[in-house]
Amino acid sequence: MLRLRLSSPVARRLALSLAMLLLAGCPPSPPKPVTVASPVSASDTMIRRIDSLESTSSELYDLAQALDDSLGPRLTGSPQQQAAISWAISRYTAWGIPAHAESYGTWRAWTRGPTHVDLIAPRVRTLEAVMRAWSPGTKGTAEGDVVVLPGVSTPAEFAQWLPQAKGKWVLIAFPQPTCRPDSNWTKWGLPERVERMEKERADAESAWTRRVAATGVSARDLPDKLEEAEAQGVFSSQWSRGWGVIKVFGARTQRLPVIELSCEDYGLLFRLADRGQHPRVRVNAESSSGADTPVSNVVAELRGREKPDEYVMLSAHFDSWDASSGATDNGTGTVVMMEAMRILKLLYPQPKRTILAGHWSGEEQGLNGSRAFAADHPEIVKGLAALFNQDNGTGRVATISMQGLSGADRYFQHWLEVIPATVAGGVKLVVPGVPQTGGTDNASFICYGAPAFSLSSTEWDYRTYTWHTDRDTFDKIAWEDLEANAKLVAMLAFLASEAPSGVPRDRVPLKDAKTGASVAWPKCTEPLRDPSKYAR
Repeated sequence: MLRLRLSSPVARRLALSLAMLLLAGCPPSPPKPVTVASPVSASDTMIRRIDSLESTSSELYDLAQALDDSLGPRLTGSPQQQAAISWAISRYTAWGIPAHAESYGTWRAWTRGPTHVDLIAPRVRTLEAVMRAWSPGTKGTAEGDVVVLPGVSTPAEFAQWLPQAKGKWVLIAFPQPTCRPDSNWTKWGLPERVERMEKERADAESAWTRRVAATGVSARDLPDKLEEAEAQGVFSSQWSRGWGVIKVFGARTQRLPVIELSCEDYGLLFRLADRGQHPRVRVNAESSSGADTPVSNVVAELRGREKPDEYVMLSAHFDSWDASSGATDNGTGTVVMMEAMRILKLLYPQPKRTILAGHWSGEEQGLNGSRAFAADHPEIVKGLAALFNQDNGTGRVATISMQGLSGADRYFQHWLEVIPATVAGGVKLVVPGVPQTGGTDNASFICYGAPAFSLSSTEWDYRTYTWHTDRDTFDKIAWEDLEANAKLVAMLAFLASEAPSGVPRDRVPLKDAKTGASVAWPKCTEPLRDPSKYAR
């Protein structure tokens, strides 16, 4: 048998002749499908390198520990948020990634101090208490009797009672009849007893709602009315329906301290006061406030080599509520985006498109930071190829909605085929989905029709135990899930940067789910919230 070296001219001519003879008798090949992602062969190596680097030299733990434990919560307008901004910029600078703080407005300056509440009569007990954000303090130690918001029939009757609130601590929230989670009742209680408990609780809560309505003052405005009456302070409690967990938001009062108590301790004070057993408390709650202060986003950049005016954006809000550490809302999203940028700088320092990371402040006050950025940078919104936002806890990314963009799923399907199953095997696409109108920061871009997507995570009891609660701390982080998310974000950023084009902006017709009527695409018209009027 004749053997020819393939590198010889004779072999190449013979191979070409044979190929032409074979093709002459074959039908033409069908047209190739439109490519929406970089070729798998070109991507495999980078995907493997991202996977390996994050597995062997992750900095997630160090980033999260410094952010959550040392810097702590990042309430908009607080010195802690300013310190965290400086820290983030210094981390990016150490990695060789340009980053800067971009101011967009002002917010109420406020600093939390210690909060300490003791029941001193009819017995002694230290209570679990957290002052609301932006609440005035007690200006030293204050003692006072505790009373319950009265049951009145008319606003006039409430107005007659108000002078009695002077110098008192007033209980203004519904007292939960049980602080056991419903799951605990279901596990241990007889079905008929559980059903009866749920009905009794619902009836009692409805009765409390009617009690508040009878005052003629909304639940939101009650602290303001009690401030006018020169009450000493207000106790409230918003139970999360989990063991020992409360949600803590913001106060609007100027002089009156507003303090949240645990479900258990609020119930204790309420029962004592309601039964005429004369509870008395000693409170020392410290805070300081000042004039409105500038607030900023942090923006980091890897400049594109071929298409610098087209953008892939990584997105997570940097601010938090401050009753705990803000670990899963949204410290986890923050460090995932930082870690993805670190990986990309090491492995993909000259991306095809510009890759940005946006760390937003003011998200908890109405997406203020991201909305301001989108309004201030129409060129980025116009050039946005894809935005990936993460903001619902420590869990592994599980679903991605296509946000009502009709061609987006083809891109994600190609990308997820390239990404290893160990990273994205459980990710489901919601097609076509509907555009978000709020809730988290990709909504600030999707209202312009830009391809901005939320990477939604598995629950990990987020809504019950860490979302806006006093238990959102470092120890709640699920590290393997967080590592998978950092890999996924870095891989998606790489694939979106290398894709032949950005994710298309074609919109599906929107319809009301109940009526079937046509619905307009959300518009970016809502003004930024006014800090002087903000409550929660």
